Amino acid sequence: MAYQAIHRFARISPRKVRPLADMIRGKYADEALDILKYQPQRGARMLEKVLKSALANAEEQRAQGVQNMVVVDARVDNGPMFKRIRPRARGMAYLIRKRMSHIRVAVEDVDLL
Repeated sequence: MAYQAIHRFARISPRKVRPLADMIRGKYADEALDILKYQPQRGARMLEKVLKSALANAEEQRAQGVQNMVVVDARVDNGPMFKRIRPRARGMAYLIRKRMSHIRVAVEDVDLL
């Protein structure tokens, strides 16, 4: 059984977090936390919190072998956008998209895989 955690409406573009999610997918959870800990990006802090939350969910639901958890799913989906308008020359306007993302991490015990 996979234990998951979701951070919905994270105020960061999904494009900035996806490479970090690709780095931890398939790794042991403690190794993934070590990888994220030393990444300088702001998205690494968000992903680290979601991974810790997924591990806490597993522990709360009495999972066997929390230390042997593997990140089976780490994905970052598009969320809604704030749309703003920037005035430009000759009365035109450019659209500014302030993007949000939904960060989802699922962990599972390595013995069940």
